[in-house]
Amino acid sequence: MSALAGIRVVDFSHVIAGPFCTMLMGDNGADVVKIERPTTGDHIRAWAPQWEGIAAAYLTFNRNKRSVTIDLKNTSGRDLARRLAATADVVVESLRPGSAAKLGIGYADLHELNPRLIYCSISGYGQNGPKAALGGYDLIAQAYGGLMSVTGESGGPAMRAGYSVIDVFAGMAAYGAIMTALVERQRTGLGQHVETSLLDSVVANMSYHATGYLASGKVPTRLGTASPSLVPYQMFEASDAPFILGCNNDRAFVRLCAAIDRQALASDPRFVTNALRLANKPALIEILATIFRAGTSAAWVDQLNAHQVPSSRINNVADVVVDDQVTARGLMQPIPHPTIPALRVPAAPFRTVDSEAATAAPPPALGEHTDPVLRELGLSDDEIRALRANGTLG
Repeated sequence: MSALAGIRVVDFSHVIAGPFCTMLMGDNGADVVKIERPTTGDHIRAWAPQWEGIAAAYLTFNRNKRSVTIDLKNTSGRDLARRLAATADVVVESLRPGSAAKLGIGYADLHELNPRLIYCSISGYGQNGPKAALGGYDLIAQAYGGLMSVTGESGGPAMRAGYSVIDVFAGMAAYGAIMTALVERQRTGLGQHVETSLLDSVVANMSYHATGYLASGKVPTRLGTASPSLVPYQMFEASDAPFILGCNNDRAFVRLCAAIDRQALASDPRFVTNALRLANKPALIEILATIFRAGTSAAWVDQLNAHQVPSSRINNVADVVVDDQVTARGLMQPIPHPTIPALRVPAAPFRTVDSEAATAAPPPALGEHTDPVLRELGLSDDEIRALRANGTLG
């Protein structure tokens, strides 16, 4: 049996953070009922690029879910949402703080109906504080939380990370919070309100940068691929292409010197410890850069890895999706789809080895499961037709 079989999730979230969280739950066997606005659905459905008329981003985050269209601005729609929540183990929402309560689907409303409910809120800045009412977006979180200030080349402009890393991290944080609350419910029999935000997530990601500043008083700056704490730990140019290497301790530096046949560097008084290498970084990097320019990136990566010095070519996305290690780990998961036979999406970033994975189901068409889910609530076909006629279901 899949780990979360028997757990029902009612998902009011949209775009990335919330859907990533509920995707992980669906991957592990939960019944995820995705509530979408009629006609347009989740905003992410309109994003580019499209694959056979379906947004690639929507395909990525919405497998193993059922789609139900409900107009939450409609009184009948709010009643339906509450009835669904009464049957759920988990509700996930990503509305601005206070908006769910105005719709009658806030934690207090639903906890009264269903005391065992785990209710997860995901927001931009959190449920309290002077900026709680502001909308949250990954780009804004990267700027506000300091990530952009340390991303990019030294002396260059602040840069956004190349994908929505804070959205994804917030989804992981929400998943962890929900799992923690489900364990607590086993002891108490009661649900609770858990929450995270993009701000919470970016500050957690800054981790050692924040603590390092408090310890030293020095504001971290952009270093390109380099580390503020380790040397050498960065990109180098080979004769044909750049590659990455990382020495995270003095033993690794000794192995590096052997790999490049420069053993004398390991005993050079300027470089024998990481602290000394940090103090003499420009001299060491110049020496290494000259050496690495004499060979190809593939040859250096092979030679370094053979000496247990962590190293890698700099892959692009086209390289990654066909990589042999990615393939061996099953990290690009095939998903059956009625119109996209070749559909593969990134798999969940963890696996429960001793429980079965859920059978993969394709991301749903908008409203595809509205009628079946409402029948599960006990509505008759006549009642469903009436709700569709008055606009509740679109």
